[in-house]
Amino acid sequence: MSRLKTRIREFRKENNIQQAELAAAVGVRRETIVNLENGKYNPSLKLAMDIARYFGKTVEDVFSFEDEVE
Repeated sequence: MSRLKTRIREFRKENNIQQAELAAAVGVRRETIVNLENGKYNPSLKLAMDIARYFGKTVEDVFSFEDEVE
């Protein structure tokens, strides 16, 4: 089984962007960004693309799958 891994927090810190600022820019609530960063929520394709575009990255730069060890 795979788990979605994101680099949202890393890119936010590099750009000095707050969760609320990113959330407003991509049209979601701050809690959605919190849940994405904590691996508790998988984004829709549109949201993933919007976040990647916001940072000037590809979806693959921001999101990846990590195999879980069982």
